[in-house]
Amino acid sequence: MNRETLYEPFEIVYKKLDECPKEGHKHLFFELIYILSGTGKQCINNNKFDYCAGHMFLITPEDCHSFEIETTTEFFFLRFGNVYIRSKDFHTDDVQRMEYILQNASHQPGCILKNFSDKPFIRSLIDAMMAEYVNRDLYNKELIAKMVDTMIVVVARNIAKYLPAAIKEDAEEKTLALLNYIQANIYNPEKLRAEKLSSQFGISENYFGKYFKKHTNETLQQYIANLRIKLVEARLRFSNMRINEIAHELGFTDESHLNKFFKSQRGLSLKAFRNSLVA
Repeated sequence: MNRETLYEPFEIVYKKLDECPKEGHKHLFFELIYILSGTGKQCINNNKFDYCAGHMFLITPEDCHSFEIETTTEFFFLRFGNVYIRSKDFHTDDVQRMEYILQNASHQPGCILKNFSDKPFIRSLIDAMMAEYVNRDLYNKELIAKMVDTMIVVVARNIAKYLPAAIKEDAEEKTLALLNYIQANIYNPEKLRAEKLSSQFGISENYFGKYFKKHTNETLQQYIANLRIKLVEARLRFSNMRINEIAHELGFTDESHLNKFFKSQRGLSLKAFRNSLVA
């Protein structure tokens, strides 16, 4: 299966279609798709979702997707890579939160806008971007870039707040806050010790392990390991960072420590994994 490539930091595309011109395909970039009007089905990884105006989807490089158009549909596409996020003047913490877009997407069909108040805001952003794109007025490129940044942050907020895929539907708000805290501090291992987390969230240290497993179906160690391995894979896939730089950023002792961790989780070395991406 061929993968489409993006040659610009980001790309905005508007299309009005009566039928999808492509069968299932993958990208080497991330794609936000907003339905301006029309109905049909979103097809992603052999699953389908009925779409209509106001729905927004996130497609990652791991997703095979297409659309079955039932009524004439207007699409807004925003395409960008991880390099774009890291090239922006976000604060370090904000860049790290953007990692949710890369690591925590569910690869399942469905609208990603969970915050009700974000839906009209996203629509207004898209309308403004399209107007600037068409009018080509003074400073339009700078304005569009700022709006793209804002949209990515809003999407990250929705994913960060509701995403944890393993979390049970009846999980309490404290659990969501706990997982968000872990994700935000994944670069600071000292803050993720069970005794620190239990104190931070007012949960008995003796009960903390059972509490976490009850609400997430994973142990704390499993959850942290899975999150860290996804971050490592993203660096290998979407950046030119050296192995020692990745190790330092994610709090590993050195390159050897990171390589041992990665091999225990994925069954191959970091170098072998990176080489497999260009094979």
